[in-house]
Amino acid sequence: MSSLEYLRKVTLGKIETDPEIKLVPYDPEWPVYFEEERQRIVKALGKMALCVEHVGSTSIAGLSAKPIIDILLIVPDTTNEAAYVPQLEAAGYRLRIREPEWHQHRMFYGSAHRLHCHVFSQGDSEAQQMLLFRDWLRIDEADRRKYQETKETLAKKSWATRQDYADAKGPVITEIKAHAAAYFAKTSQ
Repeated sequence: MSSLEYLRKVTLGKIETDPEIKLVPYDPEWPVYFEEERQRIVKALGKMALCVEHVGSTSIAGLSAKPIIDILLIVPDTTNEAAYVPQLEAAGYRLRIREPEWHQHRMFYGSAHRLHCHVFSQGDSEAQQMLLFRDWLRIDEADRRKYQETKETLAKKSWATRQDYADAKGPVITEIKAHAAAYFAKTSQ
């Protein structure tokens, strides 16, 4: 199945047809925007929001990024949409992606700021991988630079969808995650 076919399957609403990738320099306001949204999510969900973290390139000081804040939200069970979707929608978020075959991932578009809120169930391995990747890039300059260069190279290419750009980063992300896992495994002993 092509990435476009997959997007048609999991996307709620129209698929964006502007695949141009525009990276901008790191903005120190990004953590401020995240905090505003974190508070909005916690207010909407209360104890249902088990974890709300700033992830993705906008969470890493000095790294250029698409100016979209990525938020990781962990709830007890993403398949129980009645427990969190109405509350998030009432707070101004819009359910955009439902991926039952990939970690039961849900993704919302944000309200005031450009953001993607990625929702995973408690204990999900992909949520932990997102945090591992972020934490490693915050401390390792060489991999941060490698990731930056990869993003810049790929952003210059033409893509059918933004997901194609994200998928093209996959091999480098996998390599960097392996470095992170090895480092954190060694330091936790």
